[in-house]
Parts: sequence; C-alpha cells; structure tokens
Amino acid sequence: MQKQISRKIIFYLFILLFLGTLSNKEISKLNLIKTNSFEITSLSNFDDTEIVNDLFEYRFKNLFFLKRNEVIEIIKSHKTVDDFDIFKKYPSNLIINIKKTKFIALAKKKGIYFYVGSNGNLIKKKDEIYDLPFIVGYFEINEFLKLKDSIDKSDFNFSNIKKLYFFQSKRWDIETDEGIIIKLPRDNLEKCFKLLLQIMNENDLKNIKNIDLRQNNQIVLNG
Repeated sequence: MQKQISRKIIFYLFILLFLGTLSNKEISKLNLIKTNSFEITSLSNFDDTEIVNDLFEYRFKNLFFLKRNEVIEIIKSHKTVDDFDIFKKYPSNLIINIKKTKFIALAKKKGIYFYVGSNGNLIKKKDEIYDLPFIVGYFEINEFLKLKDSIDKSDFNFSNIKKLYFFQSKRWDIETDEGIIIKLPRDNLEKCFKLLLQIMNENDLKNIKNIDLRQNNQIVLNG
C-alpha cells in the first residue's frame, strides 16, 4: 500500500515538474481544453452569425454531455429558422443544417415593419429590400397562410399581387400590380381563384377596376 502511494506521489511530482518546464506556447500546443467545432450549413441564403454567438458558450462543453434540447431551444428562438437538423460528429463536431423561412409578404404593426415568413412568424425588417406584397390591416397569420395556400393551389400568380387588405370579418381583398381590386369571399377560396382566372382569361379587363366575387354564383365587374 505504501509503495503504491509513493508511486502516485512520484507520478504527480513528475507531472508538475514537466508542466513547470513548459513555456506558455508549448502548453497551448497540448490543447488541454478541447472546444467543440460548430459547422452550420444552410439550404438557403442564411446569416448564421447570431445563432453562432448564442451557441458560443457550448463550445467548451463535452459533446457527449451536450444536451440536444438546449441547442434546439436556442435555434428555435430565431424566427427566421424554418427547419433544421442537428448531428453530433464525435468526438468534437456539432453539425447543424438550417433552412431559412421564405419571406412572403411585408406588414406594419405599431409603426414597425415586419416580414411575414412562410413559417408563420413575423420577422422585424432590417436593411434588406424585398419586392413583396404589402398587407394592410390587423391580420391574423393563420388567415393569411390560408389565403396563400389557396393561391398556391391555383394558377394565379402570387407575385402579381401588390397589396392585400384584411377585414375583421376574416375576408380579403387583393390589389394586383395592374391596380385591379379583387373582392374575395370568406370561404371557398380555391374555387374562387379558379373562377377568377377564368374571368381574367376570357375578358378584356383593360378598363376594369374592381372584380367582386363575394356573392355565390355572381360576378360583378366595375370600371
């Protein structure tokens, strides 16, 4: 027992003596503190700077003990993220694949401009400039996504919309780039857009300013 203790003491003294003879530069070469390497890739044009900064404290944690849920919560806190995957590549790499949400409209609330993301989030507008339809009124995100889905299922081109007007009755009007106001009903939007395309293809709308589709089986064109 005493021999074992003596051997341990000699071993620790040797380590201390060894470290004491190394310069700071040589100690750094030993890489005594292994940091995690974050590799973030994107399926779209994505600025990952803020996410990297938020994850910085985890660079010094052992990857084996890194809690996946904590990383997920940090990523989810960024409203521009639509979808993501996380992979642990042992021993020290954390790989994150991120898909950024698509900006589909522009809105203004309490004097602040926001982008409306396809993930249902409002993202505060920065310096970027996007040519997007502008939503007028205190709209509900779910109602807008419902409208967008109906448009996408039709052959109507969403990019031809200049403005969207939301009413408390949960009904929409849309204004095209040509200045035509289209009054939509609250329900049966998919059927409505098919009818709208038929009207636009079969009629000369050069002098038309309003298309009213709110009444069943009735279309009103106003110049």
